[in-house]
Amino acid sequence: MPSLPTRAPFAESPFRSRGRKVAENESKTRTAFARDRDRIIHTSAFRRLKEKTQVFVAHEGDHFRTRLTHSLEVAQIARSIATALGLDADLAETVALAHDLGHPPFGHAGEDELQIQMQNFGGFDHNVQTFRVVTRLERRYPRFDGLNLTWETLEGVIKHNGPVVDKLDRPSWRAIAEFDAEYDLRLSTWASAEAQVAALADDIAYNNHDVDDGVQAGLFNLEELRAVPLIGPNVESALADYPDCDPSIIRLEAVRRMIGAMVDDVLAETRRRVEQGAVQAPEDVRQLGHALISFSRDMVEDLSALRRFLMERMYRHWKVNRTRSQARRILAEMFQLFMAEPEVMPTEWFQRAQSRDEAGRARVVCDYIAGMTDRFAIEEHRKLFHLEVWS
Repeated sequence: MPSLPTRAPFAESPFRSRGRKVAENESKTRTAFARDRDRIIHTSAFRRLKEKTQVFVAHEGDHFRTRLTHSLEVAQIARSIATALGLDADLAETVALAHDLGHPPFGHAGEDELQIQMQNFGGFDHNVQTFRVVTRLERRYPRFDGLNLTWETLEGVIKHNGPVVDKLDRPSWRAIAEFDAEYDLRLSTWASAEAQVAALADDIAYNNHDVDDGVQAGLFNLEELRAVPLIGPNVESALADYPDCDPSIIRLEAVRRMIGAMVDDVLAETRRRVEQGAVQAPEDVRQLGHALISFSRDMVEDLSALRRFLMERMYRHWKVNRTRSQARRILAEMFQLFMAEPEVMPTEWFQRAQSRDEAGRARVVCDYIAGMTDRFAIEEHRKLFHLEVWS
């Protein structure tokens, strides 16, 4: 069994955490970051990810990824990379599990529609919505709204893709600006190495499982993938090693090899950047001026080519476009109805909207819709726009 690498000097430590906005006694059985992870797993928002679209709407097939299975795959990859680099695997896993909590139903189609509906009322951004879920919308504790996560986890949730201070003047980022004014998250710096690992793990997971799901859905086949950078060589090598193997196993083997190649690339490029930047402490990561955890230039080029293929053959496929169109109409019609007649929302949500101005009511409506699963949104729309016959 391989031995674990020595803890990196630039790794975050739960024992040196900046703490929580509301002070709490430490857990007797878990580190602060492990406790954050557990709080995320126990949220209603996390459970609802099981029926939120990744690419295919949740009811289209049991074997396609949902936001929940995607988040679990991201967390597994993040934990593996963090462990290999000597980082805090609990923190990397925590940020990975949290990163999609704010996604609305129907994937990016749902996000695009909420952006349109909210454009006159402060906008919508799924990263900001994730932050609002963990700091405000989840109501589970007597002393505070949200989850009262550690500073390092909150930083990772909002900054895992890099500094965000330039976004604070956007209306959709008002919630971040207000929170930051009370609890400084240093939005002009990069996040921890662990948070950056979660961001790269997201890229690795979705590019690989979109290839897998696309083949399963019949949008393209293994033969077509042989000419595509990154996945193509792995299909070729799998076929060479197992020429008589079932194509479904070859597909899985090729995806497995592509994940391995991408992980190896991240590890090699990150170690090169650590040496080059003389990174010796967590603060060095934040002040480096660029990402520490990264793909190599060659990998970035291959990924771009793969994404162009997926965009053309999968994300813009007419069957996917048809579902996106239906999804956007469902959300648009519900949003407009709830704005005009908020009393048709469940009592809890109607009460939240009742005493607010138009922009405040729109935010409540947006929160309600963003929290829906695909299945619930479809069913809610049916109940609202089709008269039920009661026996």
